[in-house]
Amino acid sequence: MPDHDFRAQRLFVREDLQAGHAFSLPHDQAHYVANVIRLPVGGVLLLFNGRDGEWRATRGQGGKKDVRLEVEAQVRPQPAAPTLTYAFAPLKHARLDYMVQKAVEMGAGVLAPVLTQHTQVSRVNSERMEANAVEAAEQCGILSLPEVRAPIALAAFLTALPEGESLVFCDEAAPVADPVMTLAPLKGRRVTVLIGPEGGFSADERTLLMRHPAVTVVALGPRILRADTAGVAALALVQAACGDWGHPA
Repeated sequence: MPDHDFRAQRLFVREDLQAGHAFSLPHDQAHYVANVIRLPVGGVLLLFNGRDGEWRATRGQGGKKDVRLEVEAQVRPQPAAPTLTYAFAPLKHARLDYMVQKAVEMGAGVLAPVLTQHTQVSRVNSERMEANAVEAAEQCGILSLPEVRAPIALAAFLTALPEGESLVFCDEAAPVADPVMTLAPLKGRRVTVLIGPEGGFSADERTLLMRHPAVTVVALGPRILRADTAGVAALALVQAACGDWGHPA
């Protein structure tokens, strides 16, 4: 059962959080608090910064455009950061926004754009990705924000894969078998999930992936999925088979 209050408004801030600390919000957040959610003086917010856990704060007295928050007490400690890496070929704006939000909700600790031969876009707006990650975290009670990495070519990405990390390659050409049994041996290991572009990986890219010593190949069922759907399906599968959805030993 979640141990946070779904009814309370949550806000990501960059300030260090500790009891007794008071600060004014930047303009955009001040507008949101004062004019969108209309938090009155004395009203309560839950604050997090990705470092110090979650804190209860109240709105203090301020000027017309000055929203001051007074930090009172910690309500949840900061958990360990998720170790799951979600590597993906970037998509166009709306679908990339969706994919980032869902990856954060599914427990990805790293968002790693990977450029492939059939990648739809060559430029990735990291600030937009970070904003979508914050929005998902605010709405879903998440305290750890993912690391958003710069885009990297597939070959370089594979070369840089840390030693001991398992690479789950979701391959539409793989034989359809029991993916849960395939992934079960990865329980307790650091895992990277790799999702390709809409056009799939090229033949050369598939050969490169299949030869990688850390790779585990899985199929996501008998149907062809769009890349954003495949990302959600793969993350759910990995979390259930070898991630933090499983019962502790």
